[in-house]
Amino acid sequence: MKNLNFHPAGRHFLHIPGPSPVPDRLLRALSYPTIDHRGPEFALLARQVLSGIAQVFQTQHPVVIYPASGTGAWEAALVNVTNPGDEVLMYETGHFASLWSQLAARIGLKPEIVALPGNCSQTGFPNSWRRGVQADLIERRLREDSQHKIRAVCVVHNETSTGVTSDIASVRRAIDAAGHPALLLVDTISGLGSADYRHDEWGVDVSISGSQKGLMLPPGISFNALSERAIERSKLSTMPRSFWAWDEILQANQAGSWPYTPNTNMLYALVAAIDMLINEGLDSVFARHQRLATACRQAVHAWGLEVQCAEPSAYSPVLTGVVTPPDVDADGVRKIIYEHFNLSLGTGLGKLKGRMFRIGHLGECNDLSLLAALTGCEMGLRLAGVSLSGSGVSAAMTYLASTSSVQARYHAP
Repeated sequence: MKNLNFHPAGRHFLHIPGPSPVPDRLLRALSYPTIDHRGPEFALLARQVLSGIAQVFQTQHPVVIYPASGTGAWEAALVNVTNPGDEVLMYETGHFASLWSQLAARIGLKPEIVALPGNCSQTGFPNSWRRGVQADLIERRLREDSQHKIRAVCVVHNETSTGVTSDIASVRRAIDAAGHPALLLVDTISGLGSADYRHDEWGVDVSISGSQKGLMLPPGISFNALSERAIERSKLSTMPRSFWAWDEILQANQAGSWPYTPNTNMLYALVAAIDMLINEGLDSVFARHQRLATACRQAVHAWGLEVQCAEPSAYSPVLTGVVTPPDVDADGVRKIIYEHFNLSLGTGLGKLKGRMFRIGHLGECNDLSLLAALTGCEMGLRLAGVSLSGSGVSAAMTYLASTSSVQARYHAP
């Protein structure tokens, strides 16, 4: 019988676009003894968490924390600011934007999809899955809604399925230019902690995120960062909700607690994750992600392959989508890379299944971990018989060496 407990030598290289690798410091925090979630020690922890996560969202307003996945936070955002049968405008940038619209329909809302029309002539992929949100399309549709039936505009900040990051500030400007009262709801599940995100400055009403991407934690915590307008709208909502209801949570948070049992050990680790991000400096975190992303794209271009995102200004700092030639099964390439080199890459999702794979370069990623992933990709592509124009590893090495600097050292508790 095959030994199912066998693990290859060395660490597994996890380069999917999330869950991202959990740093040792956070693993240690997860192992702390569980405490009384109704006691004074936990109240101190809760206040520290709530204050810290607001800094990461760059907001002065409340952040609601759920012991749930990002999908739960999608639902929470919608049920707190809408009424049954309300219309919501949802911009399709990829698979996760599509899933969010499906969730909206399942809970009794009327989602209307807006997206760039047509398909890309080179790949056959939908144009809307290769570019960021086109704010002018949102403004045009809102101007047509003279009766203000649309109650919310929902967009994805960093579309994990495509490697596209959208300009959220432009969406806020479009809503304001149309003179429309719709709230702005933004999914930054994979963007938070990796890509620049400014809840207050960009005028977002509800920001949605999760723990397993830029925050470097396991899955299991999700967030709704709120605006004053969103809180006021929630008081008028008639959608059925209990677990997701903001009012009880916000009230309990004032005393350093939750109206249900929180995931205490995950909150220990969240404090440590926030500390890592703030100590490095958010601007430095974002610059590090952008630099690694540029190196990854240098490799893809050197291979002679196409980046899924067709809009350079929208390139994601979180992941890079790599389009394989039409006659090459991207999942077959991923399988070879996994089996030969113990490296996990993201699969193509939805309409991109089998046509591309995704390289994650988020969270606790540095020059050498990225180069290891690119080396595994290059060897796997060659084993799969893909003709490459040149060495992507060499191109990435050249870029990283030319932009390197002395690394800051810090004490890791």
